Amino acid sequence: ATGSEIMTAQEDGYTQLKFFPAMQAGGLPMLKAWQGPFGDVTFCPTGGISLANAHEFLALANVACVGGSWIVPTDAIANGDWARIETLAREAGQLAR
Repeated sequence: ATGSEIMTAQEDGYTQLKFFPAMQAGGLPMLKAWQGPFGDVTFCPTGGISLANAHEFLALANVACVGGSWIVPTDAIANGDWARIETLAREAGQLAR
């Protein structure tokens, strides 16, 4: 994601954007930098987000939500480990503001 892409989205009327891959594209420092020039835009960072770092992203005013595959791991699906998925989903739910 670049500033030019955000401006194009704004021109098309969008103010809520996905930020992917978040960690590889600058992570927290990038989102913090965008708060000034793009103060009316909120983001949903995905890509590199985990239970361990999600709270740091959610603490930013321009982050509306986060996404992450840690909530529903492929091996848990393959093994039908619904209890594990439920536990992970509940943990993720606790992150909500």
